[in-house]
Amino acid sequence: MATTTTRTSFLLLFLASLLSLSVPSSSSSTDSFVFGGCTQQRYAPDSPYEFNLNSLLTSLVNSATYSSYNNFTILGSSPQDVVYGLYQCRGDLSMPDCATCVARAVSQVGGLCAQTCGGALQLQGCYVKYDNTSFLGVEDKSVVLKKCGPSVGYEPEAMGRRDAVMAGLANAGGPYRVGGSGEVQGVAQCVGDLSLDECQDCVSEAIGRLKNDCGTADFGDMFLGKCYARYSTGKGHLALKDHGDKLSNDGEKTFAIIIGLLAGVALLIIFLTFIRKMFGEHGK
Repeated sequence: MATTTTRTSFLLLFLASLLSLSVPSSSSSTDSFVFGGCTQQRYAPDSPYEFNLNSLLTSLVNSATYSSYNNFTILGSSPQDVVYGLYQCRGDLSMPDCATCVARAVSQVGGLCAQTCGGALQLQGCYVKYDNTSFLGVEDKSVVLKKCGPSVGYEPEAMGRRDAVMAGLANAGGPYRVGGSGEVQGVAQCVGDLSLDECQDCVSEAIGRLKNDCGTADFGDMFLGKCYARYSTGKGHLALKDHGDKLSNDGEKTFAIIIGLLAGVALLIIFLTFIRKMFGEHGK
């Protein structure tokens, strides 16, 4: 017979997967994998921490229907049961695309980091993270992922445009920044729990590392703990979204996601309550 842990975890992952498919993504690149990682510390099966983590992940999926960023702290009866988590969508995504991306990220991180106390997953369009140690509001400039494309040699015009785009991003201000010059595109973003000064500091660090480490590469990605900077010299690497053809469909897509998510959350709560009561009665 499957354990309570297996069934509750399976249900959570199934719901997230199902809800992520309720509305097709308008760009497959939005949901493609960038990086993921898990902490080494593990939680005990059927523990209060597992229950709180399931509650947190459900909250992330539900919140993404109306906000592009949010963080949660799920309190427990003891300090070791507290779970911290957040999600963030890329600044150019519509709310339906944000909700779809977060649901897929939650589904993937649940499988990647099964029974570990912390996990993080970056897709092209969104980011989710949770842990039993608070990271909310803490600046983190450690390098998580560096990726540089093949060198195209020093082309003064292309490199000049890239440097101009990067300078524009550094001076733009705000948590989400995008710019371009000709075929060169650039984007930078901070996680929403940073202050404006911390965001500026993090983005400046990412841009400096990107230019130094990627040199004459035709594209570059620099993901730090709480921000990233990316550029492409015209190969379509960034695939930033054009919303011109999306306006007529957003209302219907939003409604479909909200209905699906609310139904899924209700089912999850009912199921978890039933399981806890059933095993509680058996333990008497």
